[in-house]
Amino acid sequence: MSSHTLAVVLFLTFVAATLIITFWASRNTKTAADYYAGGRSFSGLQNGLAIGGDYMSAASFLGIAGMIALSGYDGFLYSIGFLVAWLVALLLVAELMRNSGKFTMADVLAFRMSPRPVRTAAGVSTITVSIFYLIAQMVGAGALVGLLLGITDTAGKNWVIVGVGALMIVYVVFGGMKGTTWVQIVKAVLLMGGAALITVLVLAKYNFNLSTLLAEASAASGKGESFLVPGGKYGTETAGVWGTNGKVDLISLGLALVLGTAGLPHILIRFYTVPTAKDARKSVLWGIGIIGVFYLFTLVLGFGAAALVKIPATDTSGNTAAPQLAEAIGINFMGEVGGTILLALIGAVAFATILAVVAGLTLASSSSFAHDLYAHVFKRGNVSEREEVVVARVSAFVIGAVAIALGILAQGQNVAFLVALAFAVAASGNLPAILYSLFWKRFNTAGAVSAIYGGLISCVIMVVFSPVVSGGKGALLKGVDFHIWELTNPGIVSIPLGFFCGWLGTVLSKEYNAAKYAEMEVRSLTGVGAEKSSSH
Repeated sequence: MSSHTLAVVLFLTFVAATLIITFWASRNTKTAADYYAGGRSFSGLQNGLAIGGDYMSAASFLGIAGMIALSGYDGFLYSIGFLVAWLVALLLVAELMRNSGKFTMADVLAFRMSPRPVRTAAGVSTITVSIFYLIAQMVGAGALVGLLLGITDTAGKNWVIVGVGALMIVYVVFGGMKGTTWVQIVKAVLLMGGAALITVLVLAKYNFNLSTLLAEASAASGKGESFLVPGGKYGTETAGVWGTNGKVDLISLGLALVLGTAGLPHILIRFYTVPTAKDARKSVLWGIGIIGVFYLFTLVLGFGAAALVKIPATDTSGNTAAPQLAEAIGINFMGEVGGTILLALIGAVAFATILAVVAGLTLASSSSFAHDLYAHVFKRGNVSEREEVVVARVSAFVIGAVAIALGILAQGQNVAFLVALAFAVAASGNLPAILYSLFWKRFNTAGAVSAIYGGLISCVIMVVFSPVVSGGKGALLKGVDFHIWELTNPGIVSIPLGFFCGWLGTVLSKEYNAAKYAEMEVRSLTGVGAEKSSSH
């Protein structure tokens, strides 16, 4: 059996299994709490696995492995940033969000403020962040399935992206949070198993001596010792300090990665699927453990790919490094058959990764549109649960279509890099509003709206006028150049700007509700009243 045939069989097996899970879950999805929060029925371990499944995306598996294989030490900085970010989520956000909200991030922000403007801003921000993140997953899907099925032309990859988008919509529309969570749990187990297998085989080839592996990788990279020290991608002599991939660009990337997780909508809604605040804490601890081990695996996967795989000139993004490594190490231990099996296996796992993450993202954005914008802004709370869920399902179609179109446009970009942009948007708009809302007594409606729009708009504008969109190597738009600044990640400017706008909007407004803040403080710290509707 060829790797293509085997890959198709494994794909279809996984898709069939997850569709069965989704339709099983749909039979138990009757209320809004079932659709948005899985009936709050998941344990800390189950939610921890689902958080891992949601977070360990194509960017983590395909993108970071490719970054390390191409850039060495500097590529591993993505792994460190993604992992450290969880400490911010655990210490500042997880338990308090679980206690204060109901279904979405906006529930927390609207609790002590004028709900309509705040929910509008939070809904717009959630959908924007989710679409940025979805683009990365779509690009990963095109590269991965293209490699496995031998599709090299752009038109073929476009159809792959359309197919992934269609599957994602099915998961969300029918399964809701229950179906999506179970898909993420299955996917997390498969991904950890697959990554562990390849890691052990790569280390076995080098007698479990990491130094030998690193020496081989640096020699094969053609860059020698410089491959293992800082400066392979960021802060090089040619980049300068402020230029593309300069030192300031690295600091900007680090800020976005570390602060972005606590503002990611599809991660925040996971805290509402557990019955108690204690389970929310447990789930984040399980999530950190699973994710931490996985990012250690990426070190071996990335340097293993550098040592054993000749990444083709056509794959400048490095997104296919991990599947190619699986094939190479399989051939090394078990011949052509072993290579075929491992390539198909890792390809199917990576495909499962993409499907699970895009389902989570689509659910977060469609939930925000239905719960925040439609139910509370357009209908002013006069809407039945059933109607709200129907709107969430319809909006999943629309958001899926937008993600498919933008994913087709962004082919050729490294998916870890694209996700870093989503983190920058989340850290610039969502995080300032969440932290101020939870910890600053004086914070008010004007501050929340200013923080979200100030951070969000400044971040998106800086991305549009950066080398990412035009004028840079591998820019989204070819043949035009209207970039006006050199940083590829806007976090170093847009994140402080989001906090500043939140402060300025607050102090310029006289609104202040001391009683509501006191009530929210008690709720966030104790969980009292967490199950009640937060539609005030």
